[in-house]
Amino acid sequence: MPKTAVGLFEKPDVVNQVVVEIENLGFPRKEVRTLEEPATFDITGVTSFPRLDFEVDLMRELTRIGATKAEAEAYVGGLRRGGALVFATGLDDKVDAAAGVMSRHGAIEVETASGPEPQLPRVTRARPTTKRHSQVMTGRLRETGGGPRLFVW
Repeated sequence: MPKTAVGLFEKPDVVNQVVVEIENLGFPRKEVRTLEEPATFDITGVTSFPRLDFEVDLMRELTRIGATKAEAEAYVGGLRRGGALVFATGLDDKVDAAAGVMSRHGAIEVETASGPEPQLPRVTRARPTTKRHSQVMTGRLRETGGGPRLFVW
């Protein structure tokens, strides 16, 4: 069952180094993704609220992988303040190592979960992947203190 580590970084300039180090652990490039709030939002109609849609989609996806509502709001707030999220999906030991990389580089919040890969809105470093469907959620591993978190599905 896949596991995902999620890290929030206040300074997006460190994200590229984090991604390189996580990929050096053996993660395929498509399993390491970053997300920043888009600089502009496309308006698709008269009743379009693209920023709100982006935030709602992200919060929904974060809670789907195991974040609490408060944690999801903290991640969205971090993006609003110019931060960036890093997601690494893989096997248990690799995801734990990825969470360690995130912590060493100053991730202020990190979650780890097991289950389906998150389907993120406006991913900035993703390659196209097929959408996976899963109905099974087995829980979440919580780490004490700040830093990365692991979600288990």
